[in-house]
Amino acid sequence: MNVEDSSKYPGGDAFVNEGFRNWNMKCRIRRHVGAINSAHNEAEEKYNLFMKPRTSIRESIGSNSADFKAQYLARLTWSLKCISYLLRQGLAFRGHNEGKDSNNQGNFRELLAWLAGNFEEVNMVVLENAPHNCQMIDHKIQKQLIAACAHETTKFIIEELGDECFAILADESSDAYQQEQLSLCLRYVNKNGEPVERFLGLVHVEDTTSLTLKQAIQSLLIKYQLPLSKIRGQGYDGASNMKGHVNGLKKLIMEESSSAYYVHCFAHQLQLTLVAVAKENIDCQWFFGQLAYLLNVLDMSCKKIRMLRIAQAEYMIEALKLGEIETGQGLNQEMGLARPGDTRWGSHYRTVMHVIHLYPSIKKVLFRVGKEGKGVEALGAQTMLRVFTSFEFVFLLHMMNEIFGYTNDLCNALQKREQDIVNAMDLLELTKVELDVLRRDAGWEEFIKNVTSFCQKHKVKVVDMDGKYIPIQRSAKFYRGATNYHRFHADMFLGVIDRQLQELNSRFDEVNTELLRCMAAFNPANSFSAFDNEKLVKLAGFYPHDFDFQERNQLRFQLHNYINDVRNDENFKNLRSLADLSMMLVKRDMVSRYDIVYKLLKLVLVLPVATAGVERIFSAMNTIKNKLRSKMGQDFLNNCLTTFIEREFFLQAKDEDIINYFQAMKDRKVNL
Repeated sequence: MNVEDSSKYPGGDAFVNEGFRNWNMKCRIRRHVGAINSAHNEAEEKYNLFMKPRTSIRESIGSNSADFKAQYLARLTWSLKCISYLLRQGLAFRGHNEGKDSNNQGNFRELLAWLAGNFEEVNMVVLENAPHNCQMIDHKIQKQLIAACAHETTKFIIEELGDECFAILADESSDAYQQEQLSLCLRYVNKNGEPVERFLGLVHVEDTTSLTLKQAIQSLLIKYQLPLSKIRGQGYDGASNMKGHVNGLKKLIMEESSSAYYVHCFAHQLQLTLVAVAKENIDCQWFFGQLAYLLNVLDMSCKKIRMLRIAQAEYMIEALKLGEIETGQGLNQEMGLARPGDTRWGSHYRTVMHVIHLYPSIKKVLFRVGKEGKGVEALGAQTMLRVFTSFEFVFLLHMMNEIFGYTNDLCNALQKREQDIVNAMDLLELTKVELDVLRRDAGWEEFIKNVTSFCQKHKVKVVDMDGKYIPIQRSAKFYRGATNYHRFHADMFLGVIDRQLQELNSRFDEVNTELLRCMAAFNPANSFSAFDNEKLVKLAGFYPHDFDFQERNQLRFQLHNYINDVRNDENFKNLRSLADLSMMLVKRDMVSRYDIVYKLLKLVLVLPVATAGVERIFSAMNTIKNKLRSKMGQDFLNNCLTTFIEREFFLQAKDEDIINYFQAMKDRKVNL
């Protein structure tokens, strides 16, 4: 029935409307059912994908063509090469904006793009020419490759260590994010007989109590399957949580290994002697107070730094014309004026040395500031100039340079990684002898001659040693009847040297222990003149877990053959240290012949002398985790540090081994 004919029949309109409604309903039902079927099919497809076992990258490559596999490996290799370069240089990886429209996408992407733009073989497989889901440039991929690099680097260290005993060197410091970090180094003797110090890892600690530090060290050693029972030495600074006899870290480690003898860092002890002299002697106190005031007056503003540079340049030109200084590579370098710090090794000596070198330039700048400046600035410069050009200031300046110069040589020698504790003891005794020679009449006469020559050159009035002493900026009431000779020779010169010698004797109390006296019998200097069979046999008794009864009994006879052999060998005549002796024994293939003697020698060599290696790690940490990268994750920081510090081993790691470990990480679903 048509719509037009519906009016001919009763109820026709209602009938038509009902038909339309039924038809619309059927259409809606069909569309709804279709939508349900589509959603069902989509859900079923996702379910099947979810239930399908995941395939690793290696499996997916294996299922594709050989060309795709080669391209993938090439792409991964070039990404690894970029990462290796950035790790060796300690550079950041990411940029602030890594989008395509960015002018700087970060070091990693920029380096990869540069390679692609200059080498066609690289361009063919990376970035735009790589599949979008396999470009190998994601930051997670970078982190996993970095972890693989660190793993292979540490693997070399563990292989070099082998089953040998070792010593631990530890210290804590805060990073750029103000998190407390514990750094751990291992000291051991490698296969060439050379004592080495290697970085093992960095651990974040919540506090610096001895128990927390011990747990952090133990967790790091367990990670690499290194038992605490293998520890044969400990090297820390003098903090109470480290060296405490009751609950200190030293005590806790010795409970696990009774032969893990503790040595207070020699360089740290030496710094304590300098601080004690600088703070407890009244004349030195006055001198360093004036030195601090001098740095405040100069205050190292841009204007005054430029004035000092210009004054020094003018002085150098004049000195070159007169032939007073020589030219050459590395000579006449620019020097700054840094404040001496109680915890910065050698900082007092560097400041004093630089003031002597810049004396005429500083004098010129003080005069100019005092004349052209205004207010407090001018008054401070005028006051300082009077002190600066006094004989007493110049005398103390040279005296500190002389005394600290001897101890600075000792400090630099102690910081060498190959330094052994017996040689360190000899260097300490040599420094004491040099200071004792300086305090004698001949040393005083040579010293006062140099001071007088300096004063005459720079127009500083020289005092009469037989005249009455007139103090600078101090009341004369405290020095009534004192002559210049008594004040400068007895009170200052001899007083400071005696105080320095007293501090060296009292601070280095470890050198008087029976253990170290026995170790000195190994010293090869002067054709093994210090050799003592009984002391070395006694030394073996300090290590009961390393020598059984048979070895201790055999040691006496082996030492007898050993000393006769090395004294008659020309190769052993000019040796100066235990490290030289150990390496020569390996070189001459005498280790197997004197295996017990060599084992005892290695135990002496592993004892640490200074924690300079740990301090170098903190310097590297400040380079890598700086203010712009202050939120680096702990694992990421540790991996970057390992490859940056131990680059010698990192350079030996093969790309193939790193890639294999990286792919194994993906297979194990390692979450970094």
